Amino acid sequence: MKYIYYFLLLLSITSFSQQLSLESANHLATLPIKCLQQEYPNKLGQMLIDSTEIQSPKKLHPSFYGCFDWHSSVHGHWSLVYLLKNYPKLANRDEIIKKLNTNLSAANIQNEIDYLNKKHEKSFERTYGWNWLLKLQLELDTYNEPFAQQLAQNLKPLSNIIIERYIEFLPKLLYPVRAGTHNNSAFGLTYAWDFAMYSKNTNFQNNIKANAIRLFQNDQNCPFNWEPSGTDFLSPCLEEIGIMQRILPKKEFLLWLKKFAPSLFTTRFTWQVAKVSDRTDGHLVHLDGLNFSRAWNFYYLIKQYPKEFGHLKPLADYHLNFSLPSVVDGNYEGEHWLASFALRAFEERK
Repeated sequence: MKYIYYFLLLLSITSFSQQLSLESANHLATLPIKCLQQEYPNKLGQMLIDSTEIQSPKKLHPSFYGCFDWHSSVHGHWSLVYLLKNYPKLANRDEIIKKLNTNLSAANIQNEIDYLNKKHEKSFERTYGWNWLLKLQLELDTYNEPFAQQLAQNLKPLSNIIIERYIEFLPKLLYPVRAGTHNNSAFGLTYAWDFAMYSKNTNFQNNIKANAIRLFQNDQNCPFNWEPSGTDFLSPCLEEIGIMQRILPKKEFLLWLKKFAPSLFTTRFTWQVAKVSDRTDGHLVHLDGLNFSRAWNFYYLIKQYPKEFGHLKPLADYHLNFSLPSVVDGNYEGEHWLASFALRAFEERK
């Protein structure tokens, strides 16, 4: 029966290549619902000073202990808020709101703040988790429902600490991290920039812009043929395009992009999807996420510059559709986070 269920679910999800239907949204919501308050298995990115710090994930992170690790929990919360906001008739709505209210209570957020305020945890989740937290904050801030506004208020003190950490850290980052995994510097600035713009925080905007230009403006001829590396879930080339697209005006951006990625301007540009050899391997399954992140970056580029890059739409769709079946294949290694990545692609495809 388990395999029949996954087969039917696969048929439903692979049918939403053009838009995310309510039925498909309901299916994707089941994944973060399932793991949001699932404590184990768990991977803690913790530094231990002494034995008193050895505690359960839920004790250490009462808001973000589910979905295997802290950052996956954060974007699992974002997924559910996004789905509630965009699909008012979403199934399990009351259950989702109850879980969100429990996890994102003011008391639980204060415990998360206390953890981040430990002197030896200043780099905790830098900058991948920071970036997703500000996306969650933005989603709550722009959701005009009383429960969401209360949760936004609860989360805000934690977000303020993250913003302070960004402003302190970025000037110290003398060289960008170009990995296709969590430490990618370009990705770590994207949602932070979106939040800085929404919140009209000019100090934060100026900090991100100045440091992104310092880190990336002189880059040329990004080696698309070097991607992917073995466990990538982000594209170093496309994530860099994503942040520079955000911070530069059109003329400057297109001039920069012609030096950085001239091949994207040709209608002949193509790129093979990343393939996973073993989806029970938590690192190898990253490559499904890479296909989704390539898709959302392509869609973001096309949306702002349809004339220049509309020819990339079929390629973006190909990447999105290729990995959709793996979102519901029954392996927790991917299920605990891939729904968020698929939703990000659909968010940009609208």
